[in-house]
Amino acid sequence: MINLYIDFDGVIMNTIEITYKILKQKGIDLKDYNSCKRFYQQLNWAKVLKNSSAINDSWGCIARIINSQKFNVAILTHVNSLAEIEEKVKVIRQHFRDITIIPVPKSISKTEMLKAEGAVLVDDYVHNLKEWEAAGGYGIRFDLDMDGKGYPVIDRLDVLVDMLD
Repeated sequence: MINLYIDFDGVIMNTIEITYKILKQKGIDLKDYNSCKRFYQQLNWAKVLKNSSAINDSWGCIARIINSQKFNVAILTHVNSLAEIEEKVKVIRQHFRDITIIPVPKSISKTEMLKAEGAVLVDDYVHNLKEWEAAGGYGIRFDLDMDGKGYPVIDRLDVLVDMLD
């Protein structure tokens, strides 16, 4: 079976869209690393997740991926605080009781948390895919505009069932 890691923000749920709107409302520049870090650490993740929605039936797609029995599926997500981990786990557990959830502190590469070699990462952030492939993994970009930026690209998770035979 293939080890398949799926990013949460911007792949499963549209939390990035929600948080970027709040950042704009608060006048925080995305290029201001310290202000953004503070913002994400203090963010009310329960509220963000309540106002977020699944992207292209992501929960149903993940169920179809699991049911295909082709993959060991885990959710691999960068986090900024314990509160963020707690709230994401609550949301994920509403859909799946036994899926593996791997929270990664934002300051650490996803490749430092587990063995990327031979495994697949679906992520919307190209930098994560570059690191993943440098560590011997296979990166797939998730993008609603289907802009792969040099990577295979999908806009719906369940296409992985046929894509990765």
